[in-house]
Amino acid sequence: MPSQILVVGSSNTDMVVKAEKLPAPGETVMGGSFLMNPGGKGANQAVAAARLLQPSAGGTVTFVAKIGNDIFGQQALSGFNSEGINTTYILTDMDNPSGVALINVDASGENCITVAPGSNANLQPAETEAALDAPEPDALVLLQLEIPLPTVDYVIREAAQRGFRVVLNPAPAPTQPLPADLFPHLFLITPNETEAELLTGIRVTDLTTAEQAAKKLHEMGVSNIVITLGSKGAYLYTADQQGQIVEVPPVKAVDTTAAGDCFNGALTVALSEGKSLSDAVAFACRAASVSVTRMGAQASAPYRHELDS
Repeated sequence: MPSQILVVGSSNTDMVVKAEKLPAPGETVMGGSFLMNPGGKGANQAVAAARLLQPSAGGTVTFVAKIGNDIFGQQALSGFNSEGINTTYILTDMDNPSGVALINVDASGENCITVAPGSNANLQPAETEAALDAPEPDALVLLQLEIPLPTVDYVIREAAQRGFRVVLNPAPAPTQPLPADLFPHLFLITPNETEAELLTGIRVTDLTTAEQAAKKLHEMGVSNIVITLGSKGAYLYTADQQGQIVEVPPVKAVDTTAAGDCFNGALTVALSEGKSLSDAVAFACRAASVSVTRMGAQASAPYRHELDS
């Protein structure tokens, strides 16, 4: 039976405009197409994980979040239920609207994003307690940084104390330093190049600097490190295996908006099934490579049969 997965994070509605190029400051770009999709890093990762669970093996994905008392929140909740996600611990904020993200995507799939967090910024530490009391001791807890840092801090410490394996995707790039004594509570951290630089002060430009940043994170107390490198794959570092590069299948990218979220959701599913870190990263790379060939955030996440085939 796979371990339970608890995702704690944000839920947004993504408003996407796809055009030939991203606008420069003060510039208006014409000719784009518009899409409105469910998003938010936490929600994206929960949906990706739910779609990749083995249908016959069991396992559950529980999402902890806060949504507004509005149409965006109602649509998000309906979507989570349709994906088979346990929504018991999704709260409704009566004072703040649901989160919204404005996303521009260019012809090559690159994007820029502005987020209005709304109710996500009001998820309080105490509001996660019931969810943390529910899973079995071998559960995995997956977090990001689109909810308040005190809540992230609380969940990591409480989850580690309960014996859960904690995976932190430090995205969006942290705007303030994470507490130094928080890192030893992590089972795994999954920054991209930019996030790794902000955490370690080491600019990641190639495998050599990726290794240097990973070693620094290990010295800071993290047991296992995966630095995602976009089309170049992912760099895995553990105390036992040292470092290795895991490549991604070559694909033509259409929209990279939620590739990292898909990667983290897939990685957590593979770990919940008992796969080694190396195999879990390879599985996550395959999932992310499929997601970038499609438009949208949650809509781009593949299903398990697509990877198994």
